[in-house]
Amino acid sequence: MFLPVTFILYAIIPQKTVRNIILVIASLVFYAYGEPVAVMIMLISILFNWIFGLWAAKGSKPKLAVFFAVLLNIGLLIAYKYTGFFADLFNDITGLNVPVPHIRLPIGISFFTFQGLSYVIDVYRKKEYVQKNFFSVLLYISFFPQLIAGPIVRYEDIAAQIKEREFNIDRISRGINRFIFGLGKKVLIANQMGFVADTVFNLNVGDVGMAPAWLGAVAYTLQIFFDFSGYSDMAIGIGCVFGFDFRENFNYPFVSGSIQEFWRRWHISLSTWFKEYVYIPLGGNRKGKARTTLNKLLIFFLTGFWHGANFTFIVWGMIHGLCQMLETYQIVPTKKKWFKPIGHIYTMLVVILAFVLFRADTLSQGMTLIRQMFSFSSGVAPVDAKIMSCMTLLFMVALVFAVILSTPIFKIFRKSAEDSGHVKAYNYCSYIGSFVIFLLCILCLLSSKYNPFIYFRF
Repeated sequence: MFLPVTFILYAIIPQKTVRNIILVIASLVFYAYGEPVAVMIMLISILFNWIFGLWAAKGSKPKLAVFFAVLLNIGLLIAYKYTGFFADLFNDITGLNVPVPHIRLPIGISFFTFQGLSYVIDVYRKKEYVQKNFFSVLLYISFFPQLIAGPIVRYEDIAAQIKEREFNIDRISRGINRFIFGLGKKVLIANQMGFVADTVFNLNVGDVGMAPAWLGAVAYTLQIFFDFSGYSDMAIGIGCVFGFDFRENFNYPFVSGSIQEFWRRWHISLSTWFKEYVYIPLGGNRKGKARTTLNKLLIFFLTGFWHGANFTFIVWGMIHGLCQMLETYQIVPTKKKWFKPIGHIYTMLVVILAFVLFRADTLSQGMTLIRQMFSFSSGVAPVDAKIMSCMTLLFMVALVFAVILSTPIFKIFRKSAEDSGHVKAYNYCSYIGSFVIFLLCILCLLSSKYNPFIYFRF
């Protein structure tokens, strides 16, 4: 009932201020439903970021406001997300037995801290962005569609929309269509891929044969893409319904011909955030190749570490950083014409192998599975049989659609329809397809209890 009730209240009350209050209350209820205690942490974080924003705009030492904003937001992340990791690391290095705290991670903390920090920095850079109204900042950071799984919305992209935005039948229909498309990605494709990936990674990976190992690696790569891009589509769709335009978060990353291109297409909101608020302030590419390389490696270290308190995430980030360095220096000659035919194969190989480590519980588990992927061994028969039994007809159909939807085929169809003057027919087909997808999602959710939310880890 949550979304219909929120939508009806929003639709029948025309006053903009009251609509913002409705969205704020709905967002807090949404978050409190799953995290009743953590909602206070988020509210305190938002309150302080609002105060730092006022300071950055009107105070005598605005840089100090940014410093305290960094201290607060990064401090919250470290306290809740990395305290146990650093305690374990300290014990491993020193041989001591310092108690390791087990702190419950507030859902979405990686997103709402980054958005709070971007607000303060945006206000510091452009004073006109400052919000005297606390509820406007509260709405920006806590808005429920993107609160727990992104995309990361920068304040400068949404500042004007908080004050003035459209609400009409065209936006509502487009938003619902986009939401259902994202829901289908998550329920019909990602969940099917995830079941196979979980089966592989929950076994003793040393007993897994070459073919099942590749199956698990590819399944997880597709799972995380369709899971995360599906959530992003749902967030963009609901945002559109309520009059907000969020930037795209994915742009067909699996068609990339290099790792640099992959990161221009993958998790765009995160890579843009690090570029705008870390990479460029560090000097970007303005201080020579050596400094540029160091900056990029640091960014990818932070990108990996942002995802979770585990060396698997750090190594995943550094693999991408090192590949970008090799491409920058043309050690991997991605700009050469002769390399382009194999550029896609190289990129997907790096992406898949890196995601094996990303998914693994430990580096040892990840490296063992990668070794099995190139072992040419048949593995232990009962283990391989259990994995291969997951290749049901439903999985095979989902796999075919996953491959198709990884390409911009529907984007091409739409462009062709626009050029030929048949865009209305294309839209009608799109809405019919959405209705079918919605029914299939309902059937899947009713018939299966497997519906993982993998971003609890991040």
